[in-house]
Order: sequence, then structure tokens, then C-alpha cells
Amino acid sequence: MLPTALLVLCALLPWATPAMRADRLAWLRRDTVDMFYHGWNNYMEHAFPEDELRPLTCTPLSRNRHDPSEIGLNDALGNYSLTLIDSLSTLAILAGGPEEESHTGPQALSDFQRGVAEFVRHYGDGRQGPSGQGIRAFGFDLDSKVQVFETVIRGVGGLLSAHLFAIGELPINGYDPNPVELLNPDNPLELSPIRWPNGFQYDGQLLRLALDLGQRLLPAFYTPTGIPYPRVNLRHGIPFYTNSPLHGALTEPGERHMDGLGRREITETCSAGAGSLTLEFTVLSRLTGDTRFEQAAKRAFWEVWGRKSQIGLIGNGIDAESGAWIGPHSGIGAGMDSFFEYALKSHILLSGHDMPNVSSTHGQGKPGWLDPNSLHPPLPHELQTSDAFLETWHQAHDSVKRYIYTDRSAYPYYSNNHRNTGQPYTMWIDSLGAFYPGLLAMAGEVDEAIEANLVYTALWTRYSALPERWSFRGNDVDSGIGWWPGRPEFIESTYYIYRATKDPWYLYVGEMVLRDIKWRCYAPCGWAGLQDVRSGEKQDRMESFFLGETTKYMYLLFDPGHQLNKLDAPFVFSTEGHPLIIPKKRHGTSSRARAQAANKSVTRYTYFDETYTNSCPLPVTPDTLTGSATAARPDLFGVSRFTGLYNTPNPHGPLEAIQVQDKKKGRVTKYRPLSNHTLFPWTLPPQLLPPDGTCAAPPYRVTSWIEFPASDAINSVISKFSTSLVWLDHRGPTVKNLEGLRLKLEKETGELVDGEEFWSITRVGLTELGRHENVFFYAEHVGHLADEAFTAIRDTGTVEIEFIIERLTEEEGKDEDDDSEELHVQADDTAVGSQNASTSSVPQSTQAMTTQSLLKSLLRAVSSVFEPAQTSLPGALHLDGDGPLAYSRTAHVAIGPGAFPVPPVVDTPLVDGPSFNARDPTSNYPWKNIYLAGYACDEPLPDTAPRNHQIILMRRGGCSFSKKLDNIPSFSPSPSSLQLVIVVNEGRSPEEEDVRPKLETEQLTPSGMRRPHGIPMVLVNGAPGDYELLSRAAGVGMRRRYSVRSQGIPIDNAIVL
Repeated sequence: MLPTALLVLCALLPWATPAMRADRLAWLRRDTVDMFYHGWNNYMEHAFPEDELRPLTCTPLSRNRHDPSEIGLNDALGNYSLTLIDSLSTLAILAGGPEEESHTGPQALSDFQRGVAEFVRHYGDGRQGPSGQGIRAFGFDLDSKVQVFETVIRGVGGLLSAHLFAIGELPINGYDPNPVELLNPDNPLELSPIRWPNGFQYDGQLLRLALDLGQRLLPAFYTPTGIPYPRVNLRHGIPFYTNSPLHGALTEPGERHMDGLGRREITETCSAGAGSLTLEFTVLSRLTGDTRFEQAAKRAFWEVWGRKSQIGLIGNGIDAESGAWIGPHSGIGAGMDSFFEYALKSHILLSGHDMPNVSSTHGQGKPGWLDPNSLHPPLPHELQTSDAFLETWHQAHDSVKRYIYTDRSAYPYYSNNHRNTGQPYTMWIDSLGAFYPGLLAMAGEVDEAIEANLVYTALWTRYSALPERWSFRGNDVDSGIGWWPGRPEFIESTYYIYRATKDPWYLYVGEMVLRDIKWRCYAPCGWAGLQDVRSGEKQDRMESFFLGETTKYMYLLFDPGHQLNKLDAPFVFSTEGHPLIIPKKRHGTSSRARAQAANKSVTRYTYFDETYTNSCPLPVTPDTLTGSATAARPDLFGVSRFTGLYNTPNPHGPLEAIQVQDKKKGRVTKYRPLSNHTLFPWTLPPQLLPPDGTCAAPPYRVTSWIEFPASDAINSVISKFSTSLVWLDHRGPTVKNLEGLRLKLEKETGELVDGEEFWSITRVGLTELGRHENVFFYAEHVGHLADEAFTAIRDTGTVEIEFIIERLTEEEGKDEDDDSEELHVQADDTAVGSQNASTSSVPQSTQAMTTQSLLKSLLRAVSSVFEPAQTSLPGALHLDGDGPLAYSRTAHVAIGPGAFPVPPVVDTPLVDGPSFNARDPTSNYPWKNIYLAGYACDEPLPDTAPRNHQIILMRRGGCSFSKKLDNIPSFSPSPSSLQLVIVVNEGRSPEEEDVRPKLETEQLTPSGMRRPHGIPMVLVNGAPGDYELLSRAAGVGMRRRYSVRSQGIPIDNAIVL
């Protein structure tokens, strides 16, 4: 199967005629176009050639040259007419609109061509000669320190997209880019000129300028990791990153960088900033023949992904030099958002195209040539493919759905959780996460997309904008971070979901956004962002992305017949909303080069995983005649309740006039809403609702608290603040001390225990757990508990056989390596407290015996709960550098007429468990004397075997289990005599199920007499060499296994070690 063919156009298929009148759609289009031109015309009149417009004061906005630390302004504003670059692709899209409507068609095309000509006039044509000098700068030779990410997505992406429209690779209705003369150069940067009505001849100026800008960003990729530095100076490069290999690493690693004012230079970037460059840089490389950009961007992407946690989550901040994560935060919002986007969209963009030619690059060897890829080995073939990015998207979203998606509230949402454990980390969601539903729609996850988008729709309805952060704990704007600077993410997702569903609901959502912006953000000279969505306070800034993205997605939403909405090709919108595509034909290349390209084999699709969504579902047919499946959803009240919308006054409903006293104006009339929001979006017509629609009842969650008594006030305080917990593994916390500990349980129903109800621990003390975290208890602490609230139930069918062996000499150790596998733990971010990550497995030193032992116990405990057939890990644990090794094997207790209970001994403590004697490790194991009996089938064992040995070790096979025990002579029970028979099965096949051994007959002595004292027997299904390994044991012990119940109901994530 070819999943790409189905994924590419998931959100772009024209399924049916929208259930909104054509004249209403035309009105919405006109309003959107007027909105764009109100911003565009004022920018060109009052701000161009500066970067942005101040719409309240009608003045330009430029970078702050006096304060380089004002990165909120300087990162994006590079002093190169940013708003013009960001707006060109929107103009091109409007140029493809209906000719009969104002400002679309020929008018917008003329403005697009005028904008290109003006940019070239100010910044040159991208050539090295005199024509490369513009009236403002020679290309991008500007003393501007900018953020790499923002410059790539806005600058490089905007130029490339406009270039693709200019040469006809992206469609514009009525535009025929025929060259005035046909050139056939070998240089892909010199295209046959296309004459425009304004007299300008386009011959690739924007592509050459994009190349110039891209080359000025390459110094940032000179890092030991391949992850780019966050910032670069467009003229001077990266002199402020003194550790860079570009400078020969003149300072010691880890030494602080300082900027020109003596302040610390930040080397921290983010996952999105480092991993979201592949679209723009790949298109730049494919259009110019210069492979440096594609290779550098892909390397940065894979370097970030290679540092994901054990549960598959990426973090937010990451250090470009060390590759270490900075902070434990993970989610889908700010700092991580577009990484997921570029995983899927890189797959789409590369679909059907040949592999990049990494052997040669046009222009190589020129003076000042920089190639950061020379610092690293070439990327392997498999990481160059479209398939690799699709697989990454699948795995990344799978981890997001498992650990970030949260359904414990009134309505599901995506939270910000701990990168290593999935444990809740913050109590807010941010507006940048609103992009994710649209990405889900592109990937075919339409149901999940609709569900997720409803949260942002309800929030927009409540605030008439999206606050930057919203607290689901406080049910309001988080910490005063309530601005909305004109962001596009919500309307972008609305557009994609409408393309995938054709549900008219989303047209009315778009109408709501349009009308709210007109009402709240209008300014004399453009459109102002909101400083506070609650008060309506405005910002004196119109961000470039408002014209470049927000108005673009709104227009395409209201123009279902636009050529881009019907384009059958693997094109994508970048994270800045710029359409990008890799052309099938090569402009400006020689006939020989075109023939060579045609003979190249394209990427073949080899990756397919049926466990993931690999196709786009058909739109859901609504059950009613209203035409909207979303309006008929029964969970609408759930999301209204989650966002507090149902308690919010509705200013668009009935109003009551009231007289109030104003300090300045005296008595004035104001209007008070008479109702709260009951429907959303507020523009939704009642006829779109089903006449018999019902909302699902809010989920009733049964919770319970368990509190263990504290012996004193100190232990109570310690437990309250969760200091009695330690995270040794991503699977969850281990309880060090029960005193004063409080557990919150929530009742659920699932498949884990055959459909019956079960509890899940959701909170320990003040610590809220992730959806898939376990809580680990020591058997020494809980094995005796039989309270109704917390009962440890012993597993009578299995035990753990613990044993310790002395370390072999060097020669003897050669055989040891063949029989067992020493347990190593990755020295990365497994432990919660760790901040660093590594892409390779690094064995810990033998000093880490504690962590190794408990990690192994955690894994074995989890495996026993979720995979009952799985045997123990064949791992050895170092007790110290030259000391003995500790092992553990799962054993099955015998059943049948001849079975006897295992000995009533105290559980052998885990290494570094609460009662483990680390000074004398062997003393922890009660049985020291072992007799090796082989198969024990042919004749009785010597009388001394059971009398002088506490363990008899046998091999499975040769005769029945009963026959083996019948060959053990009679003996008088004593602490030094036989306690347990261990039968080792080394020949077990992987398909063979673990079953308890059956003793078919009562135990007899070799003389045939009924045995007065039965012998306990267990079966170890081990690995080859386990019999020999156990034969060398200096001590053997046993641990029982437990499950936990509360009020008679299992606690599924309580694991007893």
C-alpha cells in the first residue's frame, strides 16, 4: 500500500457543496479580502520598507537596535521588509480568487507583482554584480541579529513561496508565466525571464535572494550536535558563539558566551526551532541544486528526535552545543508545536521525489563557502526518505496520544506533561497548540481533530479571541498571559478540518473569527493585536503573520473552489502559512540535466504499519437534515463545561439597557447580557442544530482517598509534599515511606481485568500522576496489609527466586558472558531529576547498583502485571565493582495432589530495598547449600542431599515432576535441611506458555512410603545456562508476588516489588 497517496490530500478533498448559501460565502470572502487590504495598504503607506506596522499610531515598527536583548522584537524583525515578504503568498492566493470580486483576481495579481518588484528594487536581484545592490541593501547584507527559526519560516519560506507562484509551479487563475525568451543555462539560478504588465521581468530574483538569506544562516549550524544555534547575525555570522567549531572552539566547552554588552549569550533553542526547517531548506536545495540546506535541516530534525525520552516525548528547550534538554516540559504547544507539523509535512513534500544528490553542489568552492555538514558523517539513506518522516509522525503522535492527551476532566485536552514520565507538569494550555487539530485532520485522525478543535472553539467563543495561555485549573487566563497577537493557529485548524469534513459548522466558526477580529482589532491604520483578551486592550503592532497566515486561511476557508483547494499534488503550507512544493520539472536546467533527473528512480515506499491511520476517512454523514455532524455531537456541553463557556454571559444574545455612573461622563447607558452562552460558535444558526439533539450527561467520576497513618508530624509533612517518592524509571514513582502517604484513586472500567471495574491511582500526595504511570511499593511495606482500603493479595502461583553468585575470574567470566546478560541502564534522562539526554546507550558504572536493581525490579513487576507470560530478565546486578552479582528468576509454584506450599520465609530484600544489608550482601539470602541433582530420574539421591542442603536443583525433562520428587530420600525437617526444590527448564520455546507444574500423585519416599513432610517445588522457565548459573549461587532466597485491591476492587497501577 502507498499511504502517502492517501495522506497527502486528506484535508484538501472537495467532497460536497457546503451547506452555506453562496451569497453568504461571497460576503465572507469580501470581508476577508477587505480585512487583508486594510492591513496591506496601510503597511505599504505608513511602514514599508520597515518590517512591521504600528496600526494605532500609523508608524513603522523596526527592530530595537539599542537593546539587543529585546528578543521578542529583534528575533523576527531583521530590517528586511518582513511584512511584505510574509504577505506575497497571500496576495498570490487572492490573485487566484474570483475576478468579479473586489481586490481578487487581476487586482491582487497586480499587487503581488508590484510587491515583488518593490522588494527587488530595495534589496537587489540576488546577483553578485551591480544589479545585486538595492536602494536599501545588497541582498540581506544587514547588521541584524535574528532568530534562525523565524528567519527561515518567514523570510526564506516567504521568498520561496512567492517564487513558486511567480514561475507557475503554484497556480494562479489567469496567470500565464510564459518567458519572453527561452534560455537553457546549466545554472538553476538563472531562469528564462517572464515579463509582467508593470514592465518588471522576473528571472528568479526571489530564489537568488532566498539563497543569499539561507547562506547567511548556515553559520548557526556549526555546532557539535548539528542542532543550530538559536541566533545569527546576517552580516557577521556567529562571533558571539565562541565555542562553535566555526571558530576552532577557542574557548573551553561549557564556558559561557558573552554578547557585546557582557551578557550571557543563550545557546538554548527549542525543538520546534531546530526541527522545523526541513520544508523551507529542502525546497531551497531542490530549486538551487545546493544540498547544504536540506542536509543541515534534516540533520537538526533527527538530532532532536534522537533525544526523545524513553516514552517517546520530545522536550521544549534544548542546548545546541551539548544536546541536553533544558527543563522537563513536553507537550504540543509553544516550543514543540511545529516539530510534529514538519514530521508529517516533510513526508508529504518528499513524496514521489528522488533522493537528494549529496555528492555535488552548485557553486561549491566559492570564496567564503560554508558547509556545516562537513562536521558530521553523512546522513544515512533511510533518514533521507519520505517514509522516515511518516514513521516519526506516527511514533510521535502515538506518544502524544498516550502521555499528553488527558481525559480525566469534563472534556479531553492536551496537557503539558513531564517528558520522562508523562506526569502532569503545568495546569495550562497555550494558543499555539490550536494548530494540532488541523495536523490531525491532515493525517486522517479526523475524529480526534474534531474533538480537540472544539476546546479552542469554545475558548474563542468565550473570549472572542484565544488567550496565549488558559488555565484549566483556574478556568481563566493563566497568570495574566492573556494576549492574542493575531495568531493563525485556530483558524488554520478550522480550515483543515473543514476541508476534511465539509461540515458547515466550520464555516460558521470562521465567520465568528472574522466578525470578532473586525469588532475588537480594528485600528485606523491596520489590525491591532490584543494585549488582554478580557479587557480588549490593544497592542500597537500588526504582526507580519496576520496578513501572511490568519487572513490567508480565512480566505481559503471561504473559497472552497480555489485552485489550491483542488490542487492534486504533494504541496504543503509551511508553519508560516506559505505554500511550498518541489517542482517535478526543473526550471533553468539544461536538457541533459533534465534527462538525468528523469532517469533517477523516485523514492519507493517501503514503510507501512497497519496499527496507525494510513488513509483518510470519508466525511461523516449527519443523522439529521441540518448538514452538520459536529453540531449534533453529544459532547458539546462537556467542552462548554470544561472551558467555563456555559457560565459566560453572551453579548450576542438579548441585552438589557442599564444606567451606570461614569466618573468622567456622568450617567451613561450600558448593556448587560441576559443570557449565558448555550451554543457555540455564537454565529451558529439554530437551524444547524438537530431538532432532537441531546447532550451526554457529564461523566460521574468515583474517587476515593487512602491515607496511611503517620507516626509523627514530621512524616506527615514529608508525605504530604511527596518527598517519600523517588522516580527511578519513567514508569512511575517508587514509594520510600508509607507513613502519612495519601493516595487518590479513581474508578474506571476497562479490559485490564476482564471488563470489571478497577481503581487507578491518580495522585500521590500533591503529585498528580500521568495516565500511564504506575506506583511501586516495596513488599516489605505493604505485603502484610489487609485493610479494606488497601489489601495486598499474595499471588499463590508464582514467586521470585533471588540468588547471588560470586564474581568469576577473568577466564571463568568468558563463559558467564555467554550465559547471562549484564543489565545496563542508559545514562540519559531516565530518571526524572536528570536534565541531560543522549542518543547512545552508555553503561553506568558499577556504583549505580541501586538504580540498576530497582529499575530491573520495576520492569519485572510491570511485565508481570501487563504481560503475565513474560519471564524475568536474564540480567545480573553488580553489588560493587568487584563484588558478587545478584540475579532474579520468576518461578511457578507446583499444583496437583503432590503440591505443598512454598516455605514461610521472610521475603528476600531487593538490592537497596528497605531491609537490604549492603555490607554483607550474602546474608540477605537464607539458603546457602545447594545440591545439584541433574534430571534426578534414574535412581534415588544420596541421603545427604536433603539432610545437608537447603536447595535441590534439578533439570526439567527425563521423567515426571512427581518421579523427580519421589527420588528424594526421607529427612527430618530443620533449618539446615531441604527447603525447596527448584526445577530449571532451559529448553522452553518462545511460543510455550508459562504454566504451573503439576504433581500428579502424592509425594512418596524412594521406598514407596507416603512422605510425612511434603517438599515444596517450583519451576523456573529460564534461559540456556540458568542451571549452571544457579549451581554457582552463594545464596538463594525467595520473594512473593502481590496484587493490590481497595474495597475489593483491583488497583491496576499499584505494583508491589
